[in-house]
Amino acid sequence: SFCLRTSPRLLCAATQQKNTGQNLEEDQSQSQNEQKVEPSSAEKLLAEEKAKLEEQLKEVTEKYKRALADAENVRQRSQKLVEEAKLYGIQSFCKDLLEVADILEKATESVPKEEIKDENPHLKSLYEGLVMTETQIQKVFKKHGLLRLNPVGAKFDPYEHEALFHTPVEGQEPGTIALVSKIGYKLHGRTLRPALVGVVKDA
Repeated sequence: SFCLRTSPRLLCAATQQKNTGQNLEEDQSQSQNEQKVEPSSAEKLLAEEKAKLEEQLKEVTEKYKRALADAENVRQRSQKLVEEAKLYGIQSFCKDLLEVADILEKATESVPKEEIKDENPHLKSLYEGLVMTETQIQKVFKKHGLLRLNPVGAKFDPYEHEALFHTPVEGQEPGTIALVSKIGYKLHGRTLRPALVGVVKDA
């Protein structure tokens, strides 16, 4: 009778323990599922953050490369300007000196060659002094990259010559220079003053 009386209690306790065990298993299972969900969500956030950071790094790297390229371009332009300033900084001064060279050339040409003889020592000395001065100034010009343009017989070049007139000249090819009215000059390859010329044209 004891067993019968206690049996329902035992059954109830056993049932309660079983239910409790099931509940524990369910709780554990649910907890595991939650743990599985949470890492998955965290990984997704980390992946998104990683992608953002990689994109930002890419942008910063591109900006850095562009900044380096811009800085190099500025450096090269500055260097070129400095080099040109060294080469052509005397351009204005040279132009003024060209007038002196022109006067010397005209003075030398104006001396009658037939009068340059020992019987006229003063004239001879003057002429020789003019020639020496003209030679020396051309040496100085050449030293600083300033060269004469005396293009008689050459093809007309609008970058180096300025045509004062066109005239037919027998035996000369059209487009060539028949006469130089004024000597031109180039400074380091750049035309400082074009030569003033007469150009041959078709008859």
